[in-house]
Amino acid sequence: MPLVDVDPITAVGRSTGVPELDRVLGGGLVQGSATLLGGEPGIGKSTLLLQALGRMAAAGASCLLVCGEESKEQVRLRAERLQTLDRNLLIVTETSLPAVLDRIIETRPDVVAIDSIQTMFDPEVGGAPGSVGQVRECAHRLVRAAKERSMATVLVGHVTKDGSLAGPRALEHVVDTVLAFEGDRHHSLRMLHALKHRFGTTNELGVFEMHETGMSEVEDPSSLFLADRRPGLPGSVVTATMEGVRPLLVEVQALVASTSAPAARRSARGLDSARLDLILAVLQSRAGRPLGGSDVYASVAGGLKVHDPGADVAIALAVTSALTGESLPEGLVAIGELGLGGELRQAAQTVRRLEEAARLGFRTAIVPASTPHVDGIRLQRAEHIGTVLDALRLG
Repeated sequence: MPLVDVDPITAVGRSTGVPELDRVLGGGLVQGSATLLGGEPGIGKSTLLLQALGRMAAAGASCLLVCGEESKEQVRLRAERLQTLDRNLLIVTETSLPAVLDRIIETRPDVVAIDSIQTMFDPEVGGAPGSVGQVRECAHRLVRAAKERSMATVLVGHVTKDGSLAGPRALEHVVDTVLAFEGDRHHSLRMLHALKHRFGTTNELGVFEMHETGMSEVEDPSSLFLADRRPGLPGSVVTATMEGVRPLLVEVQALVASTSAPAARRSARGLDSARLDLILAVLQSRAGRPLGGSDVYASVAGGLKVHDPGADVAIALAVTSALTGESLPEGLVAIGELGLGGELRQAAQTVRRLEEAARLGFRTAIVPASTPHVDGIRLQRAEHIGTVLDALRLG
C-alpha cells in the first residue's frame, strides 16, 4: 500500500498511568508493540510493572500478568500494598509458552506482561529455561502474538553482572523498545531510560523514588540530589549533567589521602574510572598538581551514574579542592569537558544546564570560554584548567 495511506493513529501510545514511565515511552504503550524492561534483581522492575498494569486496568484496559517467578499470593500481597487491585487485572502463574499463549487467546487482553522472559520455556525447543535458544524462541513467538493480536506486550528481563541484558542479543533486536531500569539498591532513587525505541526518542529520562507504597515519580530530581548537600565542604562541587534531554544537578565529591603504598589507589563510584584517571593525569601534567603519591576517591552523591564528559571540570575542581583542603565558593557550579592539553571544551546543551542551575539558585558558573550568555547566572569563562584553579586559589 502507499505509505501515505498508512494510518499513524495506530502508533499512538496508551497511557500507563505512571507519568515518568509515559515520559520515557513517549506517551505510553503502543498497540501491538513489544517492550523489554531490563534491570538488576531487586531493583523494582516487578513493582513498577504492577503499578502500571493496575492503573491501566483501572482506566478500563484488560491486562494479563504472567508470573513465572512468584506465586499468585505473593503478587496479591504486593498489589494490596501498591493499591493496584482491579477486576481488569488478570494473573496467571505459568512458565510453559503454549499454556501462556492459550491464556492469551482465552482472555484477549489489551496488555500482556511476562515476568520474566528467562522463566518461559517451549517444550518443542531444546535447552533449559533461560538458555539462549529458549529465550530467543519464546521472545519471537510472544512478539509475533503481540503483532497478530494488536496487544501491547511487556517482557521483563534480567541483566548480567556487567549490566547488559541476559540472553541473546537477538532479544533486543526483536522487540520495539528496550527500557533500562537502574539505580543503587542502597539508595531509593531509580532511573528509567530507553536504550531503543521505535516509536519515539531515546533521550528522555524517568526518575523514581522507591517507597513502601511503590515507585513515586520525582518531578524535580535536581533538588532531590542536592537535598542533603553540605555547602563549604572541601572536595565538593556541583555540576549539571545531561540525561538525554533532561538536565540534572548533582554533587561530585572527592577525597585525597597520602599513601605509603607503592601504587596509589584510584576509586570512582558513579563515575567512569578511566575518565577519572585521565583527569588526574591532566591535573598533574598540565596544572602542576602533585597527585602521584596520593590515593584519590571520587563519587557522585545520590547513587546516580554519570558518564557525561561535561562533568570533567567539576571532577577536577573537586579533586584539587580535596588536595588543598580549600572549599569552593558557595553557589558555584562547574560545567565543561577537559581536554588532554588542560583546555576547557564545550559540553552538549550547556545553555540548558546553566538554565537549570540558575533555576535552583546557583549564582556563578565556571564554563569554557566559548559559552554564550545565559540570564540569571554569572559566567566565569576560562580556557585552561590551570587558570580556573589559580582564580579559585586552589593551591
